[in-house]
Amino acid sequence: FGSTGFTGRLVAEYLAAHAPADVRIALAGRNTGKLEGIRAGLPERARAWPLVVADSADAASLEKLAEQTKVVCTTVGPYAKYGLPLVAACAKAGTHYCDLTGEPQFMRDSIDLHHGTAQQTGARIVHTCGFDSIPSDLGVLGLFEALGPLSRATYVVEILKGGASGGTIASALNGLDSAKTDKKVRKSLVDPYALSADRAAEPKLGDERDQSTFRFDDFVGQWTAPFIMASVNTRVVRRSNSLQGHAWGKKFRYAEVSGMKRGLRGAFRAATFTAGLGLFVGSLLFGPTRKLVEARLPKPGEGPSEETRKHGFLRVRVFGESESGARKTMLIEGKGDPGYQLTSLLLGESALCLARDEAKLPKVAGVLTPATAMGHALTERLVAAGMTFKLE
Repeated sequence: FGSTGFTGRLVAEYLAAHAPADVRIALAGRNTGKLEGIRAGLPERARAWPLVVADSADAASLEKLAEQTKVVCTTVGPYAKYGLPLVAACAKAGTHYCDLTGEPQFMRDSIDLHHGTAQQTGARIVHTCGFDSIPSDLGVLGLFEALGPLSRATYVVEILKGGASGGTIASALNGLDSAKTDKKVRKSLVDPYALSADRAAEPKLGDERDQSTFRFDDFVGQWTAPFIMASVNTRVVRRSNSLQGHAWGKKFRYAEVSGMKRGLRGAFRAATFTAGLGLFVGSLLFGPTRKLVEARLPKPGEGPSEETRKHGFLRVRVFGESESGARKTMLIEGKGDPGYQLTSLLLGESALCLARDEAKLPKVAGVLTPATAMGHALTERLVAAGMTFKLE
């Protein structure tokens, strides 16, 4: 759903190239003409894919869409504006669902409104099935399985090479605007446990706010700076832990940062990166400067060139420590622009996992996370597709 958008088209291209021949796929969107144009530009096998007309503003069309498929894979955002009716339709129909949202306020609404219904119908509603937050969630899952219950883990972004996403920027701006007027949205953006299955049961571990300045981190052994998507991914990982009764650790601390290596060079890079990020975010909060910045940012439906997408790269290390003090690291790597090329792989494989791997999936339903909905089955798919998940 949303295959006429920039990212939606990339996901359709990925599925056309990599889905097994017996998987039945349809392209969905608001406009038949645009859907036909997208289909005509896909590889030969996709020319026979059916087209489904559905509109996020038309609940009846979404219900019809959900009732005739096993999995809905959607790239229609900002999800806080357009996403809840489709979640409602899938939860009601017992249809599995995956998306690319990075909007905690949308996920909180999805949980509050539709978790119970999805549990009853058997639907797996899985948010954040892209660069946010699959590497985070599956990385911690891998460390837990290697070490047992964890006392802490830190996700360190070492290389993030790619272009800016118009859709991600639109979602972030929508979140900032909503936070100005909606107290519930503000809370979801600042509460480390905003997506918890049981907020009252969460441990009191002191200050767990996301890192907002640069510092030397003794645990990971390098200078670190803020990571802009930490405010999404950390909440998803904590929800995974809470959905499993805190199996990953009763007093589990989790953080995400940008890694800048050791020494004076690392300190300088961390300081300048933090200052630049602060200026960027600050400019978006102030009306006159926001207009100037927005004019230079990609719009929804826009994205980097094919050359940029092809040569992007992601490398992350997740440092973990067990409750007994044992330590391991999970190396995660992926080729292609993280926000587009790699994300289309992640979302495409998530959709195929939900559609084809039922026997391997955890026996759960509701509004879930990548780790709790798909776990090992998804990790196996991603490794087979060329990603690295390696314990060190």
